[in-house]
Amino acid sequence: MPSRFLDPDHAKRLAEHRFDFNKRSLAGRVVLVPGGAGGLGAAVTAMLLSDGALPVVVYRSNRGRALVFQQKLQDLYGGLVTLVEADVDEEGGRRAALDAALQIKGEVYGLVALTGDPARVKPENLDGPALHASFAANYEAPVLLARAAAQHMVDKGIRGAIVLVSSMQGVHAFEGSLAYAGPKAALLHAARILAKEYGGPQDVRINVVAPGATVAGMAKASIDSGKYDPYVERGVIPRFGRPEDVARVVRLLLEPDSYITGQVITIDGGLTLRRDRQG
Repeated sequence: MPSRFLDPDHAKRLAEHRFDFNKRSLAGRVVLVPGGAGGLGAAVTAMLLSDGALPVVVYRSNRGRALVFQQKLQDLYGGLVTLVEADVDEEGGRRAALDAALQIKGEVYGLVALTGDPARVKPENLDGPALHASFAANYEAPVLLARAAAQHMVDKGIRGAIVLVSSMQGVHAFEGSLAYAGPKAALLHAARILAKEYGGPQDVRINVVAPGATVAGMAKASIDSGKYDPYVERGVIPRFGRPEDVARVVRLLLEPDSYITGQVITIDGGLTLRRDRQG
């Protein structure tokens, strides 16, 4: 006997071996992308445009550079990129970003929080103010923005999706990374809590991606310095990550009919699986 929770149309498709793989299922949906003009953010914004979504890109400063970015992506991928100048590290900035996204269609379907700070503090120089600054940028800002977005989705009856961006340093112990890795690790647990609070029948899905050594974003400086070269030279990983690698996983987690929530996906080519064994 078919379950009363099974969609009759879906049951019919299953019987006929017809499966539902949506194409351009983000078309017309508003997605807020703080940090969307950065290295990883640019790939995410391009992916959203390619899928017909309406990305709202939040940048902190340098409007001239943001306008060049906006025009370039619109020329390459079509669609519309909305720009918002705001600092999401501050409550007023988070409110302004969300309000700007709401002005487009009155609702926000998704959030991809790419903002943060590399917190490159030498262990011997790490003190309270430095640690507090990292937590404000890498934990407090994305968590509070995610909670505000999730509450909006629940209030509007939107079955939305939120993706927070951590790091492989948040899922694996790297020496000397305390200032950056601590907040990024805390982000994982916060996402699980939020996923429980806003999941269930409300169906707001909240997940985390944890990029590894990627040639964009905060890891680019470390790659350029040669820090991660030995991992490729010894075959620990086949290559460095690309922004597209991260954007593809973000797209998976934004899928409107996704069955994934409260999870962390590490995108590092297996580096954290092999790092200790390889030395």
